[in-house]
Amino acid sequence: MSAPVRPKPFLEPMYCKGCLRCIDACPRDCITPGTEINPATGLVPVRLHLENCNGCTLCIQACPEPYGLRLETEPPGFEGDFVLEDPAKLFGEKCVPIHSEGDLPDNHIALPACEAMVLKGNYAAAIGALLAGCRHFFGYPITPSTEGAELMAKILPRLNGSFVQAVSEVAAVNMMYGTGGAGLPCMTFTSSPGFSLMLEGISYMIGAEVPGVFVNIMRAGPGLGNIAPEQSDIKLACRGLGHGNTRAIVLAPSTPQEMLDLTREAFALAFRYRNPVVILGDGFLGQMTGKVRLPATMIRPGLPAWAVWGDRAHRHNLINSIALAETDLEAHNHHLNRKYAAISACEQRVDCYRCADAEVLVIACNTPARMAKGAVEAARAQGVKAGLFRPITLWPFPIDTLAEILPGVHRIVVVEAGPGQLEDELRLALSHAGIAPPPIDYVRRCGGFLPPQAEILAGILAPEEVPA
Repeated sequence: MSAPVRPKPFLEPMYCKGCLRCIDACPRDCITPGTEINPATGLVPVRLHLENCNGCTLCIQACPEPYGLRLETEPPGFEGDFVLEDPAKLFGEKCVPIHSEGDLPDNHIALPACEAMVLKGNYAAAIGALLAGCRHFFGYPITPSTEGAELMAKILPRLNGSFVQAVSEVAAVNMMYGTGGAGLPCMTFTSSPGFSLMLEGISYMIGAEVPGVFVNIMRAGPGLGNIAPEQSDIKLACRGLGHGNTRAIVLAPSTPQEMLDLTREAFALAFRYRNPVVILGDGFLGQMTGKVRLPATMIRPGLPAWAVWGDRAHRHNLINSIALAETDLEAHNHHLNRKYAAISACEQRVDCYRCADAEVLVIACNTPARMAKGAVEAARAQGVKAGLFRPITLWPFPIDTLAEILPGVHRIVVVEAGPGQLEDELRLALSHAGIAPPPIDYVRRCGGFLPPQAEILAGILAPEEVPA
């Protein structure tokens, strides 16, 4: 009896990248490099010469493209050509039903009472992460944020946690993608150039709805700039988290105590909305010390039902940011927009100081808000009704509270260590809310300088003397 004839491969030119791996794999030299460019792809596909082919399929196994090389005969039920499929649909229905128990909840563990500590802002943020249950850290050292990573490197091994100094910020954010996808709290410390490198990965995390916390201790730019403080990343965090429809809650602490409290809260927000959360501090805030009190409890994290945990109960889950069908991607964007709207409605946060009767409203965040507070007091001493509006969330900007204050305000002074990024967020929020503001002036420094109290006071009292 003669041996059955095995089907031979054929080539889909539009899927061939001309990598030539099939040539190395073929034991009978049935494939040669191509000579003509495929007009649909701009690439040069290989050429098949199947006279001596024995159907071993080694070329198909070597092909990195799913449908570049395939067999002449197709399985029963196959109709037409292959098409690319979304990962969620590629393997059909999963064999395990959806996890029936839902989320495994967090555990809140009481902490013993202790005296206040004096901590650097970076250390305070690291402790806030530990108290939130974070046991996985991925990062790359960069001044002025490195102390936070150093503290995590010392403590996490003692808590059976994982500290990984990645080869780059790009590697670190992708490690966070995997860990967050497993439903585990994870974080990084970085500074402005490193944050720029992470934006692609953050975009993937937002698209795949993966939680993670990014503590960005901002420094002066553009480029490498220097290691002095600047509020240089507000536009990136609020408007530029990678391509497409990307938003994340952006928290702006102004004291070491808030570095701890807001970092701890950031993990809760990240898992509540299945989205990265960004904490923006400036270089002074990361390095300055202040009195810090610990909360009454720490958290032992549970496990969300959506996690890709690797056990049978979670086997149906998929973490994925690709949707090849336009209708699917549009529907996903509508879903993200609904989530962003819920965040905008529920998570606006602000600290108002002497704003009830303010006629001159100073708007500032991070360390510049501390000097602005002193300038407000000095202006009040001179009879000027000044107030400080300190946004704690830069996105969503706390426009609802601002709208309540503005009717009595004659002038706004935006104070920032940067070239106007905070003012841009203010103006965008006012525009989207349909609010016509009073005149807006500003006091700005950049390059590593923070606006001093004397300049802010001058901006409150005499707008024509505001430094450019």
